[in-house]
Amino acid sequence: MFNVNTDDVRQFFAQAWQARMTTNDALQQKAIRIIAAHPEYHHYLENIERWIDYNWLPENGESNPFLHMSLHLSIQEQVAIDQPFGVAEIHRTLCEKYHGDWVAAEHQMIEALAEMIWQAQRYGTGLDVNAYMTNLRRKINLGEEDEKRLNPHEI
Repeated sequence: MFNVNTDDVRQFFAQAWQARMTTNDALQQKAIRIIAAHPEYHHYLENIERWIDYNWLPENGESNPFLHMSLHLSIQEQVAIDQPFGVAEIHRTLCEKYHGDWVAAEHQMIEALAEMIWQAQRYGTGLDVNAYMTNLRRKINLGEEDEKRLNPHEI
C-alpha cells in the first residue's frame, strides 16, 4: 500500500469488509481479521460514504479507526518479516502474556509504534528503531538492547 491517501485506506478497509465472505486476497483477509476483532468499527465501514472525509480529532477524545486498523496491519507485517529483528519474538511473548489474545498483544505494540511515529513527527526526525524496540522490550520486562541499531534514515 505505497503512495496511498486517506481515502484509499478507508476504501480499502470498507471494500475488504464488503468482500469478507468471498475474497481470496491475502491482504484483505488480514484486514477482515482485524475488522472482525473490532466490532466498534463496523458501522464506519458499512457507511463509508459518511466517514470518508471525517477528521477524527484527538483533542475531542476521538480515535481514528482507520489509523488504528492500519497500525494493526503494520504490526502484522513487521511480525511476518521479523523486521526490526526481534519484533516477532516480542509479539509471540505478548500473545502468551495475554493468553493468546493477539488483539491485546498488538494493542500494546501499537502504543509503541504510535509513540515512535508521534516523536518523529513532533521533532521532525526520522523513525527511531532503538526507542521503538526499547519500548517494546519493556513491555516484556526487557530493557535496551546491548548494541544500537542503525535507523532507516541513517543508512
